[in-house]
Amino acid sequence: MYAAPDTLCEAAPALSNNAPLMTLKDVNLWYGDKQALFNVSFELFTGEILAFIGPSGCGKSTALKCLNRMHDNTTDVTISGRIEMEGHDIHDPEIDPPMHRRRFGWVAQKPNPFPMSIWKNVAYGAQLHGLAASRADLEQHVTECLSRAGLWDEVKDNLHSMEGTDLSGGQQQRLCIARALSTRPDVLLMDEPTGSIDPIATARVEELMLDLRADHSIVVVTHSMMEARRLADRVAYFHLGELLEIGPTEQVFSAARSDEARRFVEGKFG
Repeated sequence: MYAAPDTLCEAAPALSNNAPLMTLKDVNLWYGDKQALFNVSFELFTGEILAFIGPSGCGKSTALKCLNRMHDNTTDVTISGRIEMEGHDIHDPEIDPPMHRRRFGWVAQKPNPFPMSIWKNVAYGAQLHGLAASRADLEQHVTECLSRAGLWDEVKDNLHSMEGTDLSGGQQQRLCIARALSTRPDVLLMDEPTGSIDPIATARVEELMLDLRADHSIVVVTHSMMEARRLADRVAYFHLGELLEIGPTEQVFSAARSDEARRFVEGKFG
């Protein structure tokens, strides 16, 4: 059963005095006749890492894609409820979907660099959106994105001679993070970003997420309870398409209010 926002769904105390960057109110989503989300409501704050946890197929990735309107081009998808960004309905006819999506960077589970040079992987988004006034500005922007992704020192001598697909798995994922940063997004959406890389690469990506939180909101889907506990300011527990609980990470892990969330974080099902 869906929990009202004034019971289980609470903002972290450190964030609750700030206006939310995004607000979801009673969001439902259907794939054809199959309902995938049920009355999902939560807020996203600037400068926080919010982790979506829950069993496979519970609606985490579906909810993530609602934030940047990634479902727009999916056939037979129906969405009800309201999603706001800075107080504005993101589905308002006056909102330009590509411009809305530009405010989000996306990092998938499996690294997916473009089959082009490292430099072009990062420069592409900035060029597409006209974010650099000159070639010198573009060069500086690429350098900054690769540096923020912790990759610059490893690739600076091969920017044009090596393709992104020639890098190691962990390097490819950091390149994808640099690419996500290239459009200067407000929010980073990460769908299991460490799910297919090794533990050393995972540690590097987690360090990056903590660093990027300083000037981005980050929403991450993870199946690793250890990762959620290490990184997240708040966690949101999804179960069968419902958001059963959201709150400060330690509160949910040490004293979850719903039986389902408590059993899940204790590893008893899911």
